[in-house]
Amino acid sequence: MSSTPPRPRALFAMGRPHRDALFPPSAIDRLTRLVDIEPQLVAEDFDDVPRLAAVELLITSWGCRPLDDAVLARMPMLKAVVHAAGSVKHHVTEACWDRGILVSTAAAANAVPVAEYTLAAILFANKRVLEIGGLYRDQRTPLDWADRFPGFGNYRRTVGLVGASLVGRRVLELLRPHDFDVLLADPHLDPGTARSMGARLVELDELLAGSDVVSLHAPALPETYHLLDARRLSLLRDGATLVNTGRGSLVDTAALTAEALSGRIHAVLDVTEPEVLPAASPLYSLPNVLLTPHIAGSLGGELLRITRSALDEIERYCAGWEFAYPVTRAALTTSA
Repeated sequence: MSSTPPRPRALFAMGRPHRDALFPPSAIDRLTRLVDIEPQLVAEDFDDVPRLAAVELLITSWGCRPLDDAVLARMPMLKAVVHAAGSVKHHVTEACWDRGILVSTAAAANAVPVAEYTLAAILFANKRVLEIGGLYRDQRTPLDWADRFPGFGNYRRTVGLVGASLVGRRVLELLRPHDFDVLLADPHLDPGTARSMGARLVELDELLAGSDVVSLHAPALPETYHLLDARRLSLLRDGATLVNTGRGSLVDTAALTAEALSGRIHAVLDVTEPEVLPAASPLYSLPNVLLTPHIAGSLGGELLRITRSALDEIERYCAGWEFAYPVTRAALTTSA
């Protein structure tokens, strides 16, 4: 008679509020059928965690402590990390790769709402929805909108995407049904691959000068710090819109503030540098700027998409299959 193999010992490692939001009772029911876990035990750090040495699988999310040499020394059985969030850079260290620990991420699931937010921002920007809505609210009278905003609308406008990241690629998919000309700047792509995704590969400066809307999807790396500085921001067309759902550090905030104050360009900013901006920043009140507090990613009910992705990966691990969304040491050098 064959015996059922023991379920791997698992542990939540994240902020407790995130565990509560990501793993409602229905998710816990599925999880406990797959692994040996104490659902109410959440390691916000790794001090005084019972049976830590027996943990084979860590389920991580926002708030996980870095898995450095000292932490890993206390988990000799650890074989895999399933991250129920996006980037693993905050907690997966070189020590993890040296140990050969398998890593998975739900970044693809988290990319979905970011891409949806981006598409909405692009469509609203070209239609001048925020400006027209503001004027209509203030003046409360019919106006000749076509005269006030000549050429507004989305037909045959040019959208430029900076970075073919998971989010960038998802945005490209969402743009396909629309009548846009799409430019793409990414040093790691070739023209043929860009064409297969529905875009024309160009250099960054050409993209900035030729786009009605520019959307940022590059990772935060030393070489992308202030990728859009004063010179590059000056290349944007008059009336162009900059959308940033990527990382605040991609843009020189002082230079962007100067351009926005001039009224020459528009901006939709879900991320900024710093985050949060100082209370006195003009970007809060400019009519040509929309600031949102980092809400493009998964929130509310959208978190359950991340949960499903993580549970699917745990099921794959327990079955002895490869992860569907693995993270590699090499990939982290060019990703968020």
